[in-house]
Amino acid sequence: MNLTITDVRLTPILVADPPLLNTQGVHQPYTPRLIVEVETADGVAGVGETYGDTKYLELARPFAAKLAGRKVSDLNGLFTLADQVAVDSSRISGQVDVGGLRGVQTADKLRLSVVSAFEVACLDALGKALGLPVHELLGGKVRDAVEYSAYLFYKWASHPEGVAAEKDDWGAAVDPAGVVAQARLFTERYGFTSFKLKGGVFPPDEEIAAIRALAEAFPGHPLRLDPNGAWSVATSLEVARELGDVLEYLEDPALGTPAMAEVSAGTTVPLATNMCVTTFAEIEEAFTRDAVQVVLSDHHYWGGLRNTQQLAAICRTFGVGISMHSNTHLGISLAAMTHVASTVPDLHHACDSHYPWQSEDVLTERLEFEGGSVTVSDAPGLGVELDREKLAFLHRRWLDDDGSMRERDDAAAMRVAEPGWVTPAVPRW
Repeated sequence: MNLTITDVRLTPILVADPPLLNTQGVHQPYTPRLIVEVETADGVAGVGETYGDTKYLELARPFAAKLAGRKVSDLNGLFTLADQVAVDSSRISGQVDVGGLRGVQTADKLRLSVVSAFEVACLDALGKALGLPVHELLGGKVRDAVEYSAYLFYKWASHPEGVAAEKDDWGAAVDPAGVVAQARLFTERYGFTSFKLKGGVFPPDEEIAAIRALAEAFPGHPLRLDPNGAWSVATSLEVARELGDVLEYLEDPALGTPAMAEVSAGTTVPLATNMCVTTFAEIEEAFTRDAVQVVLSDHHYWGGLRNTQQLAAICRTFGVGISMHSNTHLGISLAAMTHVASTVPDLHHACDSHYPWQSEDVLTERLEFEGGSVTVSDAPGLGVELDREKLAFLHRRWLDDDGSMRERDDAAAMRVAEPGWVTPAVPRW
């Protein structure tokens, strides 16, 4: 068995995205993703996926060039190699990460987001070579299925007139009735039993009304609200008071650990985050100040599946809950998320996933939700297979793009409908 990497392929693609609203704007008609493939001397190939914006691609290319001759089992070495690749600081200095809405970007965060795709690809290839599923390479699964939550969004019926975009059948959701109707569709199609609403779009009273409508329509079901740090401490506390009897947790109501600590001190509603705890260095302050009670991991920006396990162990040590954040991802990432989530002992909250919103994929078969859960594959590697025709089609779309869609920019997409739109200052309310 020869585990030496002989070829690395990077394929940037553009995938259709519905007009989903958040506090910064609206999703563009297409969003960039990067598909990573590593191949061994024995012809075994593994796949990974991450953000596809230019700054990630520019880092992935020199990183990929360093992998030839290394073994797919040398996972620790990936981080050493990443440190050797220079990051153009002018591309990220002071910028907010729109794709994950997780605060200011840094060179280290960017490197980890790239490494994560290569780590998953190497684990996939290693699993195929050894005849083992990825969850066994991570120590073995503790559950046979991973539960996911319906990810509800305020949404337009379609992208603005005249904008090239794919059609969807979800309809509009811009008020409580629309949000409930969307939730019913999620339940009918996928069997979800918990619901998360992306907030920070409308004034808090309107979003409180939407959560109340969900609570009435789905009594006893876990509910979450995530305004992506759009509220002041005072507003966050008011929302917590209004919804404390129905919320499973409130996610990132205010921006930053100090503000989250103030909110936490004034409410018994658990606070979750994927914005103020996004690196290991940020854990100490957040945990010692009791700023968060649930961390939403995302293997893309934590640096892969094994780092996700390390984060889960630290959370368990400090009595902090763990679940999983989602960005606009395809089936490769959902498979990776499911494998690592299956190995985490204390996963007491359903994970997030955008996957139902993505009408396109690069796999021969889409992953399926049954009763709101994804069955953990026991096939070698991730248990997924690339569809070369689909991959080529989505890559051609990327090649044909004039560059306007190669960088995710929710504010730019909003300006198509509202020319005077600027990203709102935080706190917005």
